[in-house]
Amino acid sequence: IGLPYSMKQAGFPLGMLLLILVAFITDYSIILMIKSGNLSGTRTYQSLVNKSLGFIGYCILSVLQFLYPLIAMISYNITTGDTLTKVFQRIPGVGPEHILADRQFVILLTSILCTLPLSLYRNISKLGKVSLLSVLFTLVILVIVIIRATTLGPQIPPTEDAWTFAQFNAIQAVGVMSFAFICNHNSFLIYGSLEEPTISNWSRVTHVSVLFAFVISAAFASSGYYTFTGNTQGDIFENYCKNDNLATFGRFCYGISIILTFPIECFVTREVVANLFFSGTLTTLAHVFLTLVIITISTAVSLAYDCLGIVLELNGVLSATPLVFIIPAACYLKLSDERWYHRDYLISCLILVTGVFVMTVGLAMTIMYPQDCSHGKEPFYCLSFNSTPSTNVTDDQIPVWNASLF
Repeated sequence: IGLPYSMKQAGFPLGMLLLILVAFITDYSIILMIKSGNLSGTRTYQSLVNKSLGFIGYCILSVLQFLYPLIAMISYNITTGDTLTKVFQRIPGVGPEHILADRQFVILLTSILCTLPLSLYRNISKLGKVSLLSVLFTLVILVIVIIRATTLGPQIPPTEDAWTFAQFNAIQAVGVMSFAFICNHNSFLIYGSLEEPTISNWSRVTHVSVLFAFVISAAFASSGYYTFTGNTQGDIFENYCKNDNLATFGRFCYGISIILTFPIECFVTREVVANLFFSGTLTTLAHVFLTLVIITISTAVSLAYDCLGIVLELNGVLSATPLVFIIPAACYLKLSDERWYHRDYLISCLILVTGVFVMTVGLAMTIMYPQDCSHGKEPFYCLSFNSTPSTNVTDDQIPVWNASLF
């Protein structure tokens, strides 16, 4: 949902090039991880890092694997508050002052009634159908964004520097893109599920999966950015008008999707703590208590802070970039006995250096140059559309985007 925002950060032409680069690095690093696992005789990300980088490396990985899903849960809560409040306001009798239009109340409500009960599951396999449903909702949202690019986009004038090749915040954009592509923590699990777990089969599966993810991401990023150009926000649904019924349906789909995805991230966070402090086994009481602590932390932060763009940037540069760029390359360089001019060795060095650069510079820029966040405000073009006198608007002039979906 933040990929159109990354195009604004980087500049659209450079942003698309960076998206291709991040997809390539993701693809390469996932294959590199499995090669490293075969070299070290390990079958999990944690054991690979422990064997190649030692206990300190294992602790760093554990912190990153804890932070990434935790910040992801915070971003999910922020998005829930942003999207569902606008959905509820389309219900007759629910106005801006209604309790269902209050983002804090909606976040608390969904946390207590939805995400907490689902997060209390001990077995992640029970959430398999939930993951499939989230994927279907994602495709529906993509179709909605593409439709609005053709119907709403031409009615919003592009900003002055909309198609500039590069922007100052390109490094931060890489962090957001990395957040969208990260899947390294599941790689060994999926590799082990193959009928023939070989590097050639794994490479084929990885290429197809990353290519599919790239096509979806590129379509989403380009359609969302084309519609709003320099007005694009961290949460693309903040750009659509409140009375846009098709966008409201998209908000509903996305709100449900992230509510269903939230427990999977909670499972990962809880598993990291269990492995680090409880030898991987939690009693029922400890399981419930730890889940409550994780949910409470993520909910409290999301109640206090509501700017999604900065949250995505921080999670990208702090967690996703080292997990995708730095650690897989470092493990391979530590384990491999290839000469320095070997292709895998050279590319691993480049990925490692790139990851360190993106992480340090991106973090510094996010702190020094935080982006403006106009959360909850109706965009200026919506106000101009709504203020157009009805006597001056004929049937063929009524904006297509404002037509009811239902």
